[in-house]
Amino acid sequence: MTSISPKIRAGCTAALVLSLAACGGGGGGGGGFPVAASGTGSAGTGSTGTGSTDTGDTTTAAKLSGVAATGAAFSGATITVVDQTGTTVCTTQTDSAGAYACTLPASTKAPLVIKAVRDDQTLYSTTASAAGGTANVTPLTTIIVAELSPDGNPASLAGAIQTNPAAVTADTIKKQTDDLVAAITPLLSALSLAAIDPISGSFAADGTGQDKVLDSISVSVLPDGTAANVEITVKAAPSADGSAPLSISYSTSSATTPVLPAIAASTLTNTPSPATVTELFTRLTACYALPLSQRVNAPNDTAAVTGGPADVIAPACRTLFVGDDPSTYYGNGNTVGRTASNRGAFSSLFRPGPTGMVWDRGNFEFVRANGDLVFSYRWTDAAGNTDNDTLIARNVGGTLKLAGNGYDYGASVRPFSEHRDLINTPNFNSYTTGYNINIDNRTDGGGNPIFSKVLVTAPDGVVRAFVPQAGLSYLVLMKDDGVTPSGSPIVRLAGAYQNPGTAGNPADKELSLYFVSTQYTDAQIAALQNQSVWTLEFFDTGNAKVATQKYRTLARAQSVAEIRQLAFANITATMRAELLADTDIATGGASIFGAPSQNDPNNVDFSADGQLDAWTVPQGALAPTSLSVFGRAPFGSTAAGQPGARFNDSTGVASSARKALVFCSTQSGSDKHCDNTLGQQYAQGTTINTVELWARNARQVEISKKIGFYKLQ
Repeated sequence: MTSISPKIRAGCTAALVLSLAACGGGGGGGGGFPVAASGTGSAGTGSTGTGSTDTGDTTTAAKLSGVAATGAAFSGATITVVDQTGTTVCTTQTDSAGAYACTLPASTKAPLVIKAVRDDQTLYSTTASAAGGTANVTPLTTIIVAELSPDGNPASLAGAIQTNPAAVTADTIKKQTDDLVAAITPLLSALSLAAIDPISGSFAADGTGQDKVLDSISVSVLPDGTAANVEITVKAAPSADGSAPLSISYSTSSATTPVLPAIAASTLTNTPSPATVTELFTRLTACYALPLSQRVNAPNDTAAVTGGPADVIAPACRTLFVGDDPSTYYGNGNTVGRTASNRGAFSSLFRPGPTGMVWDRGNFEFVRANGDLVFSYRWTDAAGNTDNDTLIARNVGGTLKLAGNGYDYGASVRPFSEHRDLINTPNFNSYTTGYNINIDNRTDGGGNPIFSKVLVTAPDGVVRAFVPQAGLSYLVLMKDDGVTPSGSPIVRLAGAYQNPGTAGNPADKELSLYFVSTQYTDAQIAALQNQSVWTLEFFDTGNAKVATQKYRTLARAQSVAEIRQLAFANITATMRAELLADTDIATGGASIFGAPSQNDPNNVDFSADGQLDAWTVPQGALAPTSLSVFGRAPFGSTAAGQPGARFNDSTGVASSARKALVFCSTQSGSDKHCDNTLGQQYAQGTTINTVELWARNARQVEISKKIGFYKLQ
């Protein structure tokens, strides 16, 4: 093997693993902003704008300013303003409060389209005037831009106004604004607010006025190629963890916009202010700024230690938790601490690597039935590794304190958007969509699974069984025959070949995957609610039910048409050529390990020859933060005539990484894909048939690029 064969590497970048509450996710926007090459223009550099460019006429003092926010300030975002001619007339940055300001050149020609970009999230706004004024940039203004865009994609409006400037006038903006405000009037009434002006109204990301509206809703705008699917969900306290959310969803192609149902003001009283949210993540950052020996009982700052809640010694860390006591935290079967196998909630407190980790971009997502609050956030460690995740906190006298989900077992439910790139049979490349029901395959002291099954009830009431498989870290779906386990934890709602000319459906060929028996249409997926509730019932090996846990997602699965609009990470041309040469078509397309070696160990070195990059990240795509390999243990390690058991191994990668090393890791005593005679290596005859580049966006949607070596017939 040449491309993923054993090569000596100095080490591997490991992801920071935090044992936190799993709450699911979804949504997101971004993508191309079709503008001409930069022409004349300038941007202000006053107190609300930084990093601006000045490339043209500034004989007038027309100033465009506003605030970019999702409720929380959209700080550190790049603002780009494009005029009717396609000229970029301003480029600047939002400050810590989400504010920006631009001085427009005299040549600026209305209408204007404003874009705010931060990572994979993009917000849009517009104005019909080149004379300056206010143009806020929020999820609500993004809806307005989507409605004005000819194909519903807010990224298309900048190009559309070059040929049809009449699409954006004071009247057309007012029409879409009035329709949107009418749709959210029940929310305004519950918040005791009068009608708002999302684009030009007075605004600050401080939890009052318009910002209070944004704090109380979650918005998704998902283009599908011909229109955009919009959902507005109210973050009202549910009567029970299984209650459906208050929301409306519609397409920009619809003749009318639905109106939110009546909302009781009492259900919105738990909404925290942006300052309160920011303060929680500032305190988390302050805790992790301390050296290891000051955070916990540790003899030095360089070696990880084991311990429990009492070993957290820094007041800055202890006061993060309810009662200023880490022992009050319990989630996914873990208390705060770290075992020798690295299990435990906030086990990162006990390791030196997370020192200096920054916690930011906290965003309030929804209220649990017990009143606890769920937040999404980003973490970034000192090495530059970063990821998006969620946690649960409780409002105690106006201060947010960390609280676990109270569950006994680890699981998560997240939307899953996938591109399957089959390098040996590219005509069968496909897109699939669904939900990743990731349930930890917990084992006892002897390496035996502790579950016989987990029954998962979807929001539509359909019950599916998940079962353990030796070698896999997660439970897999049982197929609808009730006998055959699939090789996947993904409930795939739909799939389609990338090439429209390829007949059939991926479900016809990818027999190890699970697809619902009657696949969903794009319209049916678009009608799903962002905050869908899934129920998981856990059964022990005696088939007795031992727990019931409920999970609410942050967003729905994306339709296949929506996924086609996404950009994905991709392997380099050099890496693709090496993999094609390396994979053995005679055995169905797999990379096969030879005998373990002391000098050339059997590890997966996913890099092109010469330690060159293995993958690229195009504009608009999420950078992978995890690389996984999937395959089978050697033939002969299971019953006669049966293929080896499935396995999966993973490693975290920095978002800046473009290659990675994966080591073999056993899941149970019966797992035979590793060989430890010369240190832990892949056993001779072990095969790898798939590599996954994975990321999770701010809305907790899992973005998966699978590179499959196997050949479909």
